[in-house]
Amino acid sequence: MYYPYIVKELGHRHNRTIVNIFGIAVGIALFISINALSSAYKKAAQQPFQDIGADLIVQRTTQQTAGSGSQPKSMRGIRLPFSNQLFSDTDIAVLRHIDGVEASAQALLLWEFTKTDFITIMGVDVSQPPLGALKAKNWIYKGRFPEKQGEIAVEKHFAKFRKLKIGNSFIIDQQIFKVVGTIEIKEGAQVAAVNIYMPITNAQILLGKKLSAINIIYLRLNNPSMQNQIKSRISSKIKNVSINSSDSFLELMGGVSMISEKFALIASLTGLAGAILLIMKTMISNLVERSHDIGILKALGWTKTDIQKQLMIETLIQTIIGGSLGILMGYLISSGLGFLWISIPVPGEMNFIPAMARHAQDANQIVRLPVSVSLSLAASAMGISIITGGITGFILGQKTSKMKPADIFRQL
Repeated sequence: MYYPYIVKELGHRHNRTIVNIFGIAVGIALFISINALSSAYKKAAQQPFQDIGADLIVQRTTQQTAGSGSQPKSMRGIRLPFSNQLFSDTDIAVLRHIDGVEASAQALLLWEFTKTDFITIMGVDVSQPPLGALKAKNWIYKGRFPEKQGEIAVEKHFAKFRKLKIGNSFIIDQQIFKVVGTIEIKEGAQVAAVNIYMPITNAQILLGKKLSAINIIYLRLNNPSMQNQIKSRISSKIKNVSINSSDSFLELMGGVSMISEKFALIASLTGLAGAILLIMKTMISNLVERSHDIGILKALGWTKTDIQKQLMIETLIQTIIGGSLGILMGYLISSGLGFLWISIPVPGEMNFIPAMARHAQDANQIVRLPVSVSLSLAASAMGISIITGGITGFILGQKTSKMKPADIFRQL
């Protein structure tokens, strides 16, 4: 094989070479960016649960009876959220022994309504695994996490609004608590975000119920892919519970997640196929332009195999360069998309804000779109590019095999 001739041929017809390289680069860039975007939406839906270290959140909602749809006339003081009623001791014991559960942690969510405002309160047990709301212990902004009776930590924005500092006193249901820390909620972890965190025993005393009162259970599974099976096991053993996972966010994302999951591959392959057809059309049409050269090569003794190798190597070089350029373009596009922020709707039972106040606070989670190009995606794109070059080169070689030097020179 005369390799200098390959280089000269590509350089001599540089316009055709540039068109082919750019065509495959655009196709590969579309393939990478669309698939990276599809994967990013799935990661965004999973992020809230990853940030709290749990795979499932189990809650019990209020059992409504006929005519009970309206809210109570008076909601002053400490009360349970409608979507977070208390679990029985039996329910808790059952959840601890569900097959496939690696660890569990319990919490008590409360609301306090005053004349003009409301606050959300989370009681946590610091002795339990760092799941769910207890993850807030890792998000301390100033001070420390409450560990003793009468201590609280407040969310940073709530502290700023109420002008609270470490060491200040704060009154909850006519009881005085000391602020020992402020917490900055991690991006995407709003499913564990409340105004005030305190030891669970304090929250149980505020509620005035038994000291075992809990209404949120966080579960970490041995195998996260078994979520649906474990949801079924829990539902069969405990009635009237809501079980949320990352799938709950995907369902609420609706059309975006559906399109992302089902049509991303089709859309990216369509763009890539368009680029491939452009290359094949350009190269095949240029066979007429190169027919004089091919006739001379055959007259000089080049065999069909020699010419086929020549054309295949030319095509492979173009597709490898185009594939590399496409991967770079796809990475740059994906990096740009990574600066976008998207809103993820929070399932109603996981929204700790009272329904009548949600117009004042956004119930959605705002997260940065986690777009990234994995090595496997880049390798797949380069593999597709190389295969494209091989197929195109083979087709060109087959067409040249039918060309005879005498016929070619007769047409000149």
